[in-house]
Amino acid sequence: MPSSHSDIAIKVENLGKKYLIKHEKQEPYKTFQDVLLNSGKKIITSLNPFAEKKADDESTEEFWALKDVNFEINKGDKVGIIGRNGAGKSTLLKVLSRITEPTTGKIHINGRIASLLEVGTGFHPELTGRENIFLNGAILGMSRAEIKAKFDEIVAFAEVEKFLDTPVKRYSSGMYVRLAFSVAAHLEPEILVVDEVLAVGDAAFQKKSLGQMQKVSQDGRTILFVSHNLSQIQKLCNKVIYMDAGKIISVGDTEKVIGRYNQTYTLESASYWQNKEKKYKKSIIPLELKIVNKDKSLLSIINRKHINEALAMIKIQVTEDIKDLTLGYSLFDSSNHYLYRSLFTDDSSYKSSSIRKGVYIFTSKIPLEYLNEGNYTLVLDASIYKKEWLFNPLNDQSISIGFEIQNRFTISEYWQDKRVGIIAPSIKWSINKLL
Repeated sequence: MPSSHSDIAIKVENLGKKYLIKHEKQEPYKTFQDVLLNSGKKIITSLNPFAEKKADDESTEEFWALKDVNFEINKGDKVGIIGRNGAGKSTLLKVLSRITEPTTGKIHINGRIASLLEVGTGFHPELTGRENIFLNGAILGMSRAEIKAKFDEIVAFAEVEKFLDTPVKRYSSGMYVRLAFSVAAHLEPEILVVDEVLAVGDAAFQKKSLGQMQKVSQDGRTILFVSHNLSQIQKLCNKVIYMDAGKIISVGDTEKVIGRYNQTYTLESASYWQNKEKKYKKSIIPLELKIVNKDKSLLSIINRKHINEALAMIKIQVTEDIKDLTLGYSLFDSSNHYLYRSLFTDDSSYKSSSIRKGVYIFTSKIPLEYLNEGNYTLVLDASIYKKEWLFNPLNDQSISIGFEIQNRFTISEYWQDKRVGIIAPSIKWSINKLL
């Protein structure tokens, strides 16, 4: 059943954004004398109305950052926008936020919009934090009384009390983002637009910001959120737009669209690696990388109930017999710290690492009982022993899957946060009374 006009927050029709890219022509080496002579000729030519005009030294190329984009977002929707770098996500947000004009198409926005797109957007560097709060509120159309009513809440959330009367040009990028997000989220816009800029903040602030966005959405306001962190998208959004090369590939339910994105990205990456001119690169084609429960159901958010049951599953096609294959996964935390590497050849039950042509599924337990709460990334890791990297997790993480560990422990009223450190093993204790 189509939405009524009053239910729609944003409607985009045939939207396009074109840029002209200039390419300078390469010129042969010139002496200083050549430069002076050419400069003189150009001056004489410009003064002579009958002189022939030569072709410009620059050529231009059209680049469509967005093309034929159409979608509707209802009031109260929490929409994630995903896609690879260069897909057009940030350009779309800039057009919606009226930072840049579209080349073609129409945009209908029903409500006041607040944007947090880049560090520095919307703030005047010479003004203090206090002055920028009032400036941003005025831009959003709020009265001074309305801004004052929210002022203390904004400052407390951003944690910049000590620097409130300091020009924001002296702020660190983290302080800048904290204040900018706090202003955007608290000054009651009907539509909140947030780009990947939150990644600048620390993990605690990211968590707090997601909580604030959930609170905003519960008030019936609309959120557009661009992020490469798929677990954050899954946690916050009820709808996802998947973009590639300036076009919309899919719009719909969060889990379905993310599943399509992961599958497409994995297959495209496999094709990319397969076409590399290396001796063994064509020998394996990765088909699927996922995290499953013991019953083979997909896991992206793992709670205490599944902590001992999560499995890494790697499906590959082997196109020719291979000797000395090492295949498995590497695990990274949210700061891209390398936690550990696991290969099927680590298991002593496999006497040989020779693999015949065919399709295989490699399955391994992930020792999550040692990991703390947080976001992690599982990356395909494969090589021919001492000969060639097939998929080096340090250089390329295109074939990967993100997941989040939640509720790692039963939290008592005395322990309101996760355990300190990267690991948090469940270690058994015994207590013996001696006297």
